[in-house]
Amino acid sequence: MRLPHLIVLGVVLGLGLGWWLHRDGQPAPATTALSSTTATAVQRAASPTPTAALSAQKAVDAPSGLLLPVQGVAASQLRDTFTDARSEGRVHDAIDIMADAGTPVLAVADGTVEKLFDSARGGLTIYQFEPSGRWCYYYAHLQRYADGLAEKQAIKRGDVIGYVGSTGNASADAPHLHFEVHVLGPEKQWWKGESINPYPLLKSAALMPGAASAATPE
Repeated sequence: MRLPHLIVLGVVLGLGLGWWLHRDGQPAPATTALSSTTATAVQRAASPTPTAALSAQKAVDAPSGLLLPVQGVAASQLRDTFTDARSEGRVHDAIDIMADAGTPVLAVADGTVEKLFDSARGGLTIYQFEPSGRWCYYYAHLQRYADGLAEKQAIKRGDVIGYVGSTGNASADAPHLHFEVHVLGPEKQWWKGESINPYPLLKSAALMPGAASAATPE
């Protein structure tokens, strides 16, 4: 075989061997990119999004077994007014429970009267802390407090703590209880806390067997 032919054959064999070694020794760039994309997708699927994590946290930080706080109101009468628009660009962070003026307002759970307050918007209000200090219950627009109700007083689920009214910025033609549930922060301050929707909590509580209270007006 002539020398030029040998040189050509050597070059071909060298290129073939180099391709073979490159193929077995390293993945092709396209394969690398695909593996990286797949790994990222798997990682994203395994890790919850911030929104999902926040929703899960809120689901955990919600009280259960609450009593419907207005005597004589049925679950079917409840309306979800959470996040409804209000004046001055505000958003409603509560549920409004319509009832006749003077209807007894009941404690939704065991706890302590943290604060009795009279404000321009809420009128006569009650802030109640539950025993663990995780949640605060806020009752507003009361006509009056139950006789003898005082701050730092221990109350039981179903106790009459006030009466439905229209004090504050509520209409006298539509008396109701404005009821909020707050997730308290570590500072445990009654005027702070993240509002969560009371509607599903009260709706499920009202449908529970034995949810009706035996409390009677004073």
